[in-house]
Amino acid sequence: MEMKVRAKWEGKRRFVATGPSGHGVPIDAKREDGGEDTGARPMELVLMGLIGCTGIDVSLILERMREPLEELHIEAVGVRREEKPQAYTSIRLIYTAKGNLDPKKVWRAIRLSEEKYCSASASLVAPITTELILNDVYISQQEV
Repeated sequence: MEMKVRAKWEGKRRFVATGPSGHGVPIDAKREDGGEDTGARPMELVLMGLIGCTGIDVSLILERMREPLEELHIEAVGVRREEKPQAYTSIRLIYTAKGNLDPKKVWRAIRLSEEKYCSASASLVAPITTELILNDVYISQQEV
């Protein structure tokens, strides 16, 4: 299966990338790197793609499980190498969910996304760890 995305240069370090969805995404460098700071940085987009991918999976899986998800926020914390290329060496995902949810089912949805469905996480080489905060309570994967 092939997917094509394109980026159009708009001057200095600014590009607008467009994929099959037709939605444009502005990409730019920091001012100190010659950009104008008018778009997301490429490495930000890597993390955004990851949390978008797993968020879609988890929300869909919970819906199919008939779990009443009220809120879902996902934070990605990536650690990068100091030397170039400054690739991610580790990524931590923090899922914060609210609703009358069964913690076992939420963890199951997260694991299914990680192990089976999320193409973005499968494409990354950095180890990814996950945490869950459910209704303001930290829920360890080992507890469920």
